[in-house]
Amino acid sequence: MVSLFLLFLSLMTSPGGTSLFPFYKSLAVSSSFFVESKLHPVPVSSLPPPPRFAYLISGSIGEGNMLKRTLEALYHPINRYVLHLDLESPPEERLDLQNYVQNHSIFNKFENVKVITKANLVTYRGPTMVATTLHAAAILLREGGDWDWFINLSASDYPLVTQDDLLHTFSYLSRDLNFIDHTSNIGWKESQRAKPVIIDPGLYMSKKADVFWITQRRSVPTAFKLFTGSAWMALSRPFIDYCIWGWENLPRIVLMYYANFISSPEGYFHTVVCNAQQFQNTTVNSDLHFISWDNPPKQHPHHLNINDMQRMVDSNAPFARKIVGEDPVLDEIDKKLLHKRPNMVVAGGWCIGSHENGTDPCSITGNTNVLKPGSFFLNPSVAAAAAAVATLLFLFH
Repeated sequence: MVSLFLLFLSLMTSPGGTSLFPFYKSLAVSSSFFVESKLHPVPVSSLPPPPRFAYLISGSIGEGNMLKRTLEALYHPINRYVLHLDLESPPEERLDLQNYVQNHSIFNKFENVKVITKANLVTYRGPTMVATTLHAAAILLREGGDWDWFINLSASDYPLVTQDDLLHTFSYLSRDLNFIDHTSNIGWKESQRAKPVIIDPGLYMSKKADVFWITQRRSVPTAFKLFTGSAWMALSRPFIDYCIWGWENLPRIVLMYYANFISSPEGYFHTVVCNAQQFQNTTVNSDLHFISWDNPPKQHPHHLNINDMQRMVDSNAPFARKIVGEDPVLDEIDKKLLHKRPNMVVAGGWCIGSHENGTDPCSITGNTNVLKPGSFFLNPSVAAAAAAVATLLFLFH
């Protein structure tokens, strides 16, 4: 709160040190109430530049349309996106997604959405999910772009705040932070996950099958300490560089270990970031999600619906999961939180077209670095959520 107060004071002062509220003095010496000419807007250069997110949005059979809708809700021209429908999806569904991206006028204009055409086979609970995440991160590094955080989501995730809100909030954060829910207290997972040895058929088969166990068990590692947590995270560009390039051998060693680990997406990145000395102090223990878990053991999230709407808003989380299919709660989020119109991207400060008569305001684009969080949408819930997230992140840092 102190940081936010100091930030507010700094924004209320012009570069020359002059208060931006001279109207108090004006009212005392003049009978005129028209003092707009004496007010000086805060120059754009005094605000921190917005960061850029690199998203992986993944899905499986039957989730192509949900993946499109999630992309529209997350879209911003300064971000980058990789979409992946796994090999279980029929070729027709993957081709439909590819055509959708290729024929979308806004995506074509900014060329920041890429579909993985050579799909990977992803096994639930297996290391092939980690392999797909690393694949997408490698593509985003190869494609270039000045992005700052890598965020992995699924087609059953959905944003609760606009990208303008999220980018604005992250503008004031150190860009080496890693938002990853983690703990070294693995508890029952030691006997049920760390010691068993599993094989993921997705590593060598062409059709999906569940993992299977080997009778032999192994001991807990002594070369590194195990960590576990949520499979959903926002990882910094420096840490992603470290995982892909691996100038130390730790990322590769840990990856080999987790190739035989049940639910490896809930441990690989956590173990690497907490054992690498240069990244140990960069973690924020949060996955930025609202999830309604079963209790116990918090392994299977409940499917969210319209009855969870208020809890989602009250959580102040940027994302929610798990929302299955075209649940009516998505329409409620679009209407009340995102102001998203059907089959359109969420309008932001970069959209300068008309809002009238069903016209897409993003059909005419302005400066993509202009953010209009909260008040732009005249939505108290969005503004309050963005402010709460900003306060929380400042306190974490």
